[in-house]
Amino acid sequence: MIIKVKFILILLIFLISAECLSAQSGSVKNYSTADSLQKKEDSLATQKDILDLLHQLFHKKDTVKTASVPKQFIISVVPAAGYTLSTGLSAGLTSNVAFFAEPEEHENLSSINSNLAYNQRSQITFRIGSNIWTKDNKYNLVGDWRLYKFPENTYGLGSASSSDALNPIKYNFLRFYETVLKQLAKNFYGGLGYALDDHYNIQQNGASNQAITDYQLYGQTTSSISSGLTFNLLYDNRRSSINPRTGTYVNLIYRNNQRFLGSDDNWQSLTFDGRRYIPLTETGKSILAFWTLDVFTLSGHPPYFDLPSVGWDMGGNTGRGYVQGRFRGTNMLYAEGAYRTDFTRNGLLG
Repeated sequence: MIIKVKFILILLIFLISAECLSAQSGSVKNYSTADSLQKKEDSLATQKDILDLLHQLFHKKDTVKTASVPKQFIISVVPAAGYTLSTGLSAGLTSNVAFFAEPEEHENLSSINSNLAYNQRSQITFRIGSNIWTKDNKYNLVGDWRLYKFPENTYGLGSASSSDALNPIKYNFLRFYETVLKQLAKNFYGGLGYALDDHYNIQQNGASNQAITDYQLYGQTTSSISSGLTFNLLYDNRRSSINPRTGTYVNLIYRNNQRFLGSDDNWQSLTFDGRRYIPLTETGKSILAFWTLDVFTLSGHPPYFDLPSVGWDMGGNTGRGYVQGRFRGTNMLYAEGAYRTDFTRNGLLG
């Protein structure tokens, strides 16, 4: 427990130090609030997506310019197709709504996104994610709702698990996470939330070599429920969570699952989510992005499918390049870095 807390404190100090150094550095120009707002409005007005491109192709005679229309609400609904190792070929419908709480746009950019998909592995997934800021950023509402019919390949526990230990398991999955955070100081928030993970109709096909699986050894069940309150501390000075160009994000979540709330067992976990965005140019078109997501089981016996696992964070981004659920265990340390840049002036490609 002491080692886990020390690890989180070291990461927290690193991110805060990086923020302070960035603020003092003269290599990247610091903008006033007014400048930031103007750049944000210009960015929203000039950035293009696929819908904008199609609109230009089929409505060439439209005389209204995008930049002349205030974009308090930005809505996109598009069909989606793709391929991943865990899903095979997939098709679905994706929507996103980005907006400001007030016409003056003094708040951070809010977003609500949803996705309905069906894929080659017979998985049916429906998800709604939300990150909403109220007037003057006084409150932040964060949600993650999911309903899955989900055949999944599992590979046992631990970072040394072998891909040969493939164990197909089918289940239905309901997730309901909702958090309300109140501003305590500038860019700093505290709040409470509720988290429910309900796996039901679990059916294990078993390993191809008929060996006893880690799922059986850990505690095979036909259903599992984790239900508990979350206690949250958040520091976030990004203006937009959709495509941040600069800023720091640090989120600390203590989850306390209790039987009296419907959980199968009492168990507790601690999650540290830290992100840092460093602009390399004054326009923010090229940035370095760093991210760490660390999850620790503090006590108790979480259900197998509620153990920390790659690809099961809110955005489904951990373990890029690996099959979702490829690595699973009682604790998880994850970190990545990326260089991001726009290939086109309007941001369509990048």
